[in-house]
Amino acid sequence: MWKRALLGAAAATLRRPFVSSVRSSSTISSAVNSMLLRSLKDHYLEVSKMNLPPKVGPPSPFTIVKGALDSNGPVLKRSYNDEEVSVYVTRLASDEDEDGAIHQLFVHVDVSKPGQKESLNFLCGLYEDALGIHSVSIRPKLQDNAYLLIPSQYTGPVFEELDEKMRDAFHSYIEERGVNESLFKFLQAWLYVKEHRNLLRWFKTTGLFIDGKKPATGA
Repeated sequence: MWKRALLGAAAATLRRPFVSSVRSSSTISSAVNSMLLRSLKDHYLEVSKMNLPPKVGPPSPFTIVKGALDSNGPVLKRSYNDEEVSVYVTRLASDEDEDGAIHQLFVHVDVSKPGQKESLNFLCGLYEDALGIHSVSIRPKLQDNAYLLIPSQYTGPVFEELDEKMRDAFHSYIEERGVNESLFKFLQAWLYVKEHRNLLRWFKTTGLFIDGKKPATGA
């Protein structure tokens, strides 16, 4: 799998300390820098040649938020009557099988209305064939491309402790707004692409720092 190859390219290894009682400290430093820069470049080239997953578009009427790959803000947005629905996505680092495939995503669904200072937020577990709500809370309305903040106030009852009719009603509420398992394929592929870009950026900016160069804007 693509994900396993990506992680393998950046796998950590243990090395013996690079020491010498003969060489000067400046010579050692230069040699270590050269070795590290060469390794970073090799890994950068290896990862850059990897084939990404097939391109998948979001289900209509959701649209991709401009600049989402380079931010921690929402990934998808859509309008529903007078509401704006924003979708954020993340995952657990340990949530993958032996081939590195992601099988569970965590999505924050933010529903906002004009003229209101707060929005309704759903934390959900998203799978290829199902979606489950973990919590429902009222939070301060977010600005465009803002990162979803952890609330400091009461976030509502434990969702599983609500009666079945209310839980079903909340599920129907977000399903009416297009939030369901149909989002999984796009968000899964989107995360792979984002992690690929982040890893390439890390190799590049780390190498530039060690080499004493400033990264270009947007690097």
